[in-house]
Amino acid sequence: MEQRAIAEAVKAQFPEEVVDIVDHHGQVGVLLRPGRIVDILRWLRDSDTLCMEHLRALCGVDNKKRKTPYPERFEVVYQLYSISLRHEIRLRVLLPEDDAHVESVVSLWEGVNWLEREVFDMFGIRFDNHPNLTRVLLPDDWEGHPLLKEYPLKGRKEWQGLVDLKEKVKRLDQYGFYAAAPTAEEKEAKAAAPVKAEAKVVENAAPAGEESKTLRERDQA
Repeated sequence: MEQRAIAEAVKAQFPEEVVDIVDHHGQVGVLLRPGRIVDILRWLRDSDTLCMEHLRALCGVDNKKRKTPYPERFEVVYQLYSISLRHEIRLRVLLPEDDAHVESVVSLWEGVNWLEREVFDMFGIRFDNHPNLTRVLLPDDWEGHPLLKEYPLKGRKEWQGLVDLKEKVKRLDQYGFYAAAPTAEEKEAKAAAPVKAEAKVVENAAPAGEESKTLRERDQA
């Protein structure tokens, strides 16, 4: 089925949830309100005529510096694909800046768990009823969300965990694996020191007169 036909089917089934249908260079997207995203995705997945059983991708979008006809700043994008019917559709849920949250779809696809956590980590978008909505790429005590448009390219400051690690490395450097290279004075002193012959000790030496015996003969003696 063509993408436009799939989009129209979504609009016919959920007319109150579809904000718009857009076509950009042959790629169709359905813009949605967030309220019934789980119902919409379940319908697309379980429909015999659509069978969109594979959630190919999920990501966040920050439209702060992009001109759009919609007031919402954020989007959560769901890319669905039908393995059996070989067609796909893109769903774009619009979220306001001051209340960016949407229902989690982990109940439909368990593998989306980490994808939703990544969007939360990078954009700060919350997924309601997610089983473990914590950061997945950055440390738990990281401040801010790096994929927001106003986030500085080099970050706001050094992560405190890295600062603490550098200080610890400095303290432990004296116990490093590799010894410090000798100084010129140490090299000269070593070169001037007399060489002492080391006596070689041969263990289990054969008694006098038994040099010709083999090892087995001596062991059996």
